Amino acid sequence: MALLAKAVRQRQDYLINELLRYGYFEASNGRQLYELSLTELEQVHIQVKSKFGKQLGKGE
Repeated sequence: MALLAKAVRQRQDYLINELLRYGYFEASNGRQLYELSLTELEQVHIQVKSKFGKQLGKGE
């Protein structure tokens, strides 16, 4: 079980670092990134990268 917890924490750390790189510091509900579950972080990450991709597509 400790191995799973370590893998989850590593993924959360990766997602948080990625979101920080994109200038995203907290969830829309005001919670800090470190307070979000892995599932919530994955959802936010997808939304942020999708938004960034759309902006690139428009040439902004």
